[in-house]
Amino acid sequence: MALRLLKVPTIATVLLASSGMYFYNRPLDFNDLSLIRFGRAAATTAVISYDYLTAFKYVQYGTEEYWALKSKVHRRSAERLRDLCCANRGTFIKVGQHLGALDYLLPEEYTSTLKILHSRAPQSSMEEIERVIREDLGKELSELFVSFDERPQGAASLAQVHKAVLHDGRTVAVKVQHPKVQRQSSKDIFVMEVLLRGVHWLFPDFAFMWLVEEAKKNMPLELDFLNEGRNSEMVANKLAHLTFLKVPIIHWDLSTKRVLTMEFAEGGQVNDREYMKAHGINVNQISENLGKMYSEMIFIHGFVHCDPHPGNVLVQKCPKSKKTEIILLDHGLYQDVEIRTNAALYLPQINDLLNRVPRQMLLLLKTNDLLRGIESTLQTRASSSSFINMSRCCIRALARHKRSQSRSGRRRLQITLTESFHLWRLSMYELFLWLKGSVLGLLGLSTLLAFLH
Repeated sequence: MALRLLKVPTIATVLLASSGMYFYNRPLDFNDLSLIRFGRAAATTAVISYDYLTAFKYVQYGTEEYWALKSKVHRRSAERLRDLCCANRGTFIKVGQHLGALDYLLPEEYTSTLKILHSRAPQSSMEEIERVIREDLGKELSELFVSFDERPQGAASLAQVHKAVLHDGRTVAVKVQHPKVQRQSSKDIFVMEVLLRGVHWLFPDFAFMWLVEEAKKNMPLELDFLNEGRNSEMVANKLAHLTFLKVPIIHWDLSTKRVLTMEFAEGGQVNDREYMKAHGINVNQISENLGKMYSEMIFIHGFVHCDPHPGNVLVQKCPKSKKTEIILLDHGLYQDVEIRTNAALYLPQINDLLNRVPRQMLLLLKTNDLLRGIESTLQTRASSSSFINMSRCCIRALARHKRSQSRSGRRRLQITLTESFHLWRLSMYELFLWLKGSVLGLLGLSTLLAFLH
């Protein structure tokens, strides 16, 4: 009996000592505790909800005072949401970034405030980065790389990228996942789902559950860097005929689910007009090639980049060939898209629609936003070239589908001839637009008008 009683404090001592060693080696961060993260999210949600419930009690709907107050409530609610994302980090920042990109759906106060999350992503310490690489690749940094820049090239919500040099002299980019994201993501998504259901109960017109559904489905894919590597190679193969496109090569021997090593690519962001001007890059050509690339993805291959934004697209002029390349980065999430048969005024109806339409349709809206935004920033010529490229891809995709359904050689020939005729008509229309917009075209038109009069 005495022996058994002695064993109890002995076991307790061992457990306490081992726990102490664990927290000594891995310092406790209270921000990692699920209770703290949930409490912070619940408190923020409660404050925002209370603000919307009480702010308009003594203001008449439709007056100038009402709209001014509504804008203020939107702004301070967006700031509270931004602060929550920055505090909880990880999945919260990822979802916040997505909300900041919904210009066609959310009030401007939200999108402009949340856009800052693209530059406020968390950054892991060098010790944490070394630990992830050691755990996943089984070797120390010095064994894998000649040099490894401690300062990241960029930090995102789920990972950060470091520049390194291999022992054979090749320069690579090493994408390393933040060590806590994998463990926290499923819990964070559950918290968001519970809180959004509560908000929907208070405000029936608030219908953003589709965001949680997307996160539940996509987050495991985005956290698997081997999946990103496979996507990278797939899109490189599908678009290999586009000579202006460069997709960094993956180093599979130095890649795992949390570490992705790829060819290092330099360049300026696709919306950086000053960079293009300094390097003699034709902005009109870039805009046209972007349209070709995304149109082929959508209409020919149905394999669409799920996070199209300027930070994922670089441009560079090769010193030797003088050829301008578009570099496509971040292939964490693609979807096979099947296209099926004044937003502020109709926000409830749009939300209801977004809860019903295929999720892939949102990707087309995001891609369209990217192309229109880049054309506006670069101040390229009339943006009809993007639509013409999309039309070409639509014609080709439709003709290919019809040929696959036809068993008659004569019918397939007829389809091919019809396709060629429509593509020719489109080229003639493009030529007409170019002439109309050029100085030569204006001179010719003025001469013709003078002759007619």
